[in-house]
Amino acid sequence: MSVDRAQEAEAIGNGTGGAEDVVTEAAAAVRTYAVAPGVRLNVRSGPGTQYNLVRVLPEGVRVPIYCQTPGTTVTGTYGTTNIWDLIDSGEYVSDAYVHTGTDGYIAPRCG
Repeated sequence: MSVDRAQEAEAIGNGTGGAEDVVTEAAAAVRTYAVAPGVRLNVRSGPGTQYNLVRVLPEGVRVPIYCQTPGTTVTGTYGTTNIWDLIDSGEYVSDAYVHTGTDGYIAPRCG
C-alpha cells in the first residue's frame, strides 16, 4: 500500500466506531483479493442489491476487504452468499464474486 493510500484511509475514519473506523484501523495491514475473471463488479453504497450503484470495477482488479457484513443473498462465480465486503468507505461488493478461498468470513464484521 502506498503512503498516500494509508493517509487517505486514516482520513476516512470519523471516530464513531462504524465501518469507516474499521477501514482506518485495517489500512496498514490489508490484503487484496482477486475479483472473478471476466467480471465487471458492481460496487454498492451498502450491503445489498437495493443500495445505490456507486461505480463498476473493471475486469481483472483486486480489492481490499476491510470488514464484512451480512446483506442481500447473491449467487455469483464463487457460489451463493449473503456476505458483503467493505472495499472502501461506503463501498460494498458481494463476496460471491471475490476469490477469498473460503465461503465464510475472512475479515472482521463491519460495525
